[in-house]
Amino acid sequence: MPVSKTNPGWFFEDYSIGQVIEHAVPRTVTSGERALYHALYPARHALYSSDAFAQSCGLAASPIDDLAAFHVVFGKTVPDVSLNARANLGYAEGRWLKPVWPGDTLRSSSEVIGLKQNSNGKTGVVYVRTRGTNQHGETVLDYVRWVMVKKNDLDRPAPETVVPDLATAVEPADLVIPEGLDFSSYDFTLAGEPHRLGDYQIGEVIDHVDGVTVEEAEHMMATRLWQNTSKVHFDGTQREDGKRIVYGGHVISMARALSFNGLANAQMIVALNAGAHANPTFSGTTIRAWSEVLDTAETDRPGVGAIRLRLVATSEAGRAGELKDESGKYLPHVLLDLDYWALMPV
Repeated sequence: MPVSKTNPGWFFEDYSIGQVIEHAVPRTVTSGERALYHALYPARHALYSSDAFAQSCGLAASPIDDLAAFHVVFGKTVPDVSLNARANLGYAEGRWLKPVWPGDTLRSSSEVIGLKQNSNGKTGVVYVRTRGTNQHGETVLDYVRWVMVKKNDLDRPAPETVVPDLATAVEPADLVIPEGLDFSSYDFTLAGEPHRLGDYQIGEVIDHVDGVTVEEAEHMMATRLWQNTSKVHFDGTQREDGKRIVYGGHVISMARALSFNGLANAQMIVALNAGAHANPTFSGTTIRAWSEVLDTAETDRPGVGAIRLRLVATSEAGRAGELKDESGKYLPHVLLDLDYWALMPV
């Protein structure tokens, strides 16, 4: 009987602590990624839209959008980490370490840092630390995520449980500011809003007002763009209802783009503290967003401060500030709860 040459993906029992997975198919990004990203989302932060604006802020040119770089790095990992996943559960300790420029070639590797079989014996949680590197071997992005993965051989004994101790947030001192970034001559008119770091108060909730209805073709195009092969995004037979689940990263980028209205000057995402895809998103859902200011911090760069934000994406039923019920469970209209640091002029 011939040996199959196809890859069914990894199952929970295939992972072991300390295992390092080098993910296939490096990807050279171009300005085409930016054009498609801005076509898929209402993304218009000035630093990622204009070479001239980026140069006025001390950079050589406009980098690739931070979340576009994240999606490319993330997409490489899917065949080996989440092809057979039931759910992508969370993120922690994420940092953007270097800008990604058109012409850079990105690749990904992941280390297994935690394993925990679920009580049903049919699935388990896999924790990985993923690093995205460029053609020079420099790490551009580093983050932890954990996923619930199906078990294929139900008779295999459960591995020893290892749950990593993860930081609740990246400390401001550990944020990496791109070399040369300088907001001392920042043009608020061209950026689109006058609000600087000192205008935001901890605890303030910002309703981003706008909404975008997710279309089937667009979310599948986006997921193909990032070479994310997870079956649940494309194959309607994976669910009894025949629905394709929208890639969680599509929801992240949509919510981030919507946050421009009220946070136009939160220019660069530099850390991902935590995140949860609270409820699945399907085509036809209208995504809205609101943000809560969690913290602010100074940096050592001219005119550059940092703002810590909770970004929440909801369906059309959601209202700004509503997140969980009395028992602490996410409300059914909450799609995304994301905690991140961004750079903003002081």
